[in-house]
Amino acid sequence: MVLPSTLKRALLWFAAGLALSLVFFSYLQPDLMVDLANRVWSCF
Repeated sequence: MVLPSTLKRALLWFAAGLALSLVFFSYLQPDLMVDLANRVWSCF
C-alpha cells in the first residue's frame, strides 16, 4: 500500500509534533529530569 505524499507528509509532521510535545511535557516533571540527569552522570 502506497500512501500519497501529502498524507505521508502529514503523518510525519504529526509524529514530529507528538515527539516534541512529549519532550516538552517531560520537562514539566522535575523529578524525572533529576533522575535522568543522575543516570547520565552515573555513566561517567
